[in-house]
Amino acid sequence: MGMSVSQKTWLVRGVIAVLVLYVAFAGYISWAMKQPPEKFARVMSHMPGPAAFLLFPFETAWTHARAGELRLGDPAPDFNLLKLDKTARVQLSTLTAQQPVVLVFGSYT
Repeated sequence: MGMSVSQKTWLVRGVIAVLVLYVAFAGYISWAMKQPPEKFARVMSHMPGPAAFLLFPFETAWTHARAGELRLGDPAPDFNLLKLDKTARVQLSTLTAQQPVVLVFGSYT
C-alpha cells in the first residue's frame, strides 16, 4: 500500500525541517568554534549531552576553524594573557621589545 499525497507532503516537509534545523545547528557550532575559548566553552556548556559530537563532524570543523592564517616564518600576532597567578597580564609585543621570544604550542592531553 502506497503513501497518499498528503503523507508524502508531510514527509517532505519533515525532511526539510530536519535539514534546516541541522544547518542552523551546524552554523551555530561553526560560529562558536571561531569565538574566544571562554565564549566557545559557554556555548558548549549548554549543549545537550554529546549531541554536538555525534551530529556534527566536530574534529574536522574544529581543525578548520582554528587553523589560522599564519605561515612558517610569519611573526606571531600580538596578544595578552593573564599570568598563572592572576596578578597581571603579559603582552607579547612588550616581551619581544625586550628580547627574542619563542612560543611553543602543544597538547598535553
